[in-house]
Amino acid sequence: MRRPLSLESIQSAVTACAVLVLTAFVMAGESAAAPATDPNETCLACHGDKDAKSASGKSIAVEGAAFAKSVHGEMKLECTACHTDVSAKTLPHAEKLKPVDCGSCHEKPVKEYVATVHGVARKAGSVVAATCVDCHGKHDILKTSNPASRTNHANLEQTCAACHGNEALIRRANLPGGNIASRYHDSIHGQAIANKTSTKDAAPTCTNCHGAHDMRAKTDPASRVTRANIPGTCGSCHMNVKAAWEKSHHGQLRQVNVLQAPGCTDCHSAHDIKQHNAPEWVLAVVQQCGSCHNDYIASYRDTFHGQVNELGYTQVATCASCHGSHEILPASNPVSKVSAQNRLATCRTCHPKANVNFALYDPHANRHRRDGGELLFFTGKFMDFLLIGVFGFFGAHTGLWFFRSWKVTRERRAKTKDSGHKEN
Repeated sequence: MRRPLSLESIQSAVTACAVLVLTAFVMAGESAAAPATDPNETCLACHGDKDAKSASGKSIAVEGAAFAKSVHGEMKLECTACHTDVSAKTLPHAEKLKPVDCGSCHEKPVKEYVATVHGVARKAGSVVAATCVDCHGKHDILKTSNPASRTNHANLEQTCAACHGNEALIRRANLPGGNIASRYHDSIHGQAIANKTSTKDAAPTCTNCHGAHDMRAKTDPASRVTRANIPGTCGSCHMNVKAAWEKSHHGQLRQVNVLQAPGCTDCHSAHDIKQHNAPEWVLAVVQQCGSCHNDYIASYRDTFHGQVNELGYTQVATCASCHGSHEILPASNPVSKVSAQNRLATCRTCHPKANVNFALYDPHANRHRRDGGELLFFTGKFMDFLLIGVFGFFGAHTGLWFFRSWKVTRERRAKTKDSGHKEN
């Protein structure tokens, strides 16, 4: 005979059923709330293997962690957004895929790239001209503001150097300018970035002068580094210098479209720019001026200043010491440092005790030209004649004396030889 269920047993059974039902509902809710599988995980199932290779032996590995930290990874962008000819439903996909079209999202930069020196080279058939991935990377693209980004201000030199600092590639592609990256690195701009001696982004790097997605050949009138545009490019940082140069004789010539007049890079160069007080620059600047002013450099070399400069001493007046650097004006301009009104003050920057007569000295007097002053011209001719005459006279005297000594010595030896034969 079955014993009747107690009230406690019934309550326990009801409680157990309630728990089971509640658990079932919770599990069902959790299952419904569970996120769907990440589509990129399907791709990484194969490409996440660091040793993954295609049938041709080419690496097809993608570092999942790097992609997750990239700008596209942070956007949760799916692989198929770029690789549009791939579908997770038709795997495995073809070995050779269509090139990724960055322009499908980045329309403006890609459109600008087509007209750049790199884009034009690619269109002409070059296989080494830089594309989007050469500068930005592939699956590890980072925002420019990220210190680890290839396009971060501090890293752009290294990014551009992958081509413009690669000697083998430079020779292969015949890149203009040679190893530009190495020269830039040693410049005042490159060293400021390398040694972190400037404030953030203060010293210019490659893209500040050449542009990024609008980088054009210097022969292109729209280029930032074409001859006509260089003062504006440099002036975007050196505003005060540009303002002084524009008022100078050189700047005024440029304003009337005389492009032969010197601009920034004619004196400072493009990628080899040095500190203005560096010894190598102080010694070289005279030659820079002389590349245009041949007559003046020749007459300067004849002076005390020029000869001391030639010996390698920097504490001596050069062109810029007297004429100025960026504010150069003709002597006929009253504001010029070498005008009649200002010449004495200019001389006194080095010679504090200089007087009016001292300032009358002509630092470019040319003794080889009569129109430079007849007194100096004829004095120079006299000195030439005197020098040639003295050396000619004493040279002939020395030659004749040597001949006479040789003749006397020969005669003495002959007599000594004859005397010896007679005694025998």
